[in-house]
Amino acid sequence: MMYLLHYAPDNASLIVRLVLDGAGIPYRTALVDRATRQQDGPAYRRLNPTGLIPTLETPLGPISETGAILLWLSDRHQLGPAAMDHDRPIFLKWLFFLSNTAHADLRQIFYPHQYCPTEAHPAHQEILAARMRGHFALLDSAARQHPGLFAAAKPLGVYALALTRWSALYPPDAPAWFDLAAYPALLALAKAQEARVETPVIARAEGLGPHPFTRPEQPNPPEGSVL
Repeated sequence: MMYLLHYAPDNASLIVRLVLDGAGIPYRTALVDRATRQQDGPAYRRLNPTGLIPTLETPLGPISETGAILLWLSDRHQLGPAAMDHDRPIFLKWLFFLSNTAHADLRQIFYPHQYCPTEAHPAHQEILAARMRGHFALLDSAARQHPGLFAAAKPLGVYALALTRWSALYPPDAPAWFDLAAYPALLALAKAQEARVETPVIARAEGLGPHPFTRPEQPNPPEGSVL
């Protein structure tokens, strides 16, 4: 059975899509139309009760949560260290840091109304931006120390790059706080990812522009809605 990735452009599904394509793993995509709140409909909620994107349909059933999908794919397709490999603890540490800490904090910048009252949004954004800069400093150091784990098309590398892209773009009306040039290892990783054959293909499919990581621009997807 070929995998089916339920996606929306420039959503967390982008991470899974880049990993699947980078590994040459066959899959199809199914658009989740956020403009019509399709993610809240009963059909999608049967696959993913949280209504979040992505969901990956596998021969063993649907799996959601970006970190869980990446871990499952890594184990099934040897995209990361195996259970008894020396680097396995390092891989797990950074995968869960990306998913549970960095991505979760960045989400609060995107959706401050879900976390605090309107009058607190500017202070909340400032606090979270400072936290994210600290997270990216840790990720930059980890990428230098573990280049094989934080490589283009690999789960940790792609996840980190997606977070840098979104930090530069969203929310569109918020003050700019992120500069990729401040993180040399992540900048080198971004250049390496853009040099891969699958990146421009996916960028065109999701309307991400010619330099989705080194010079990100607001997406203009041919189908679907980012928000």
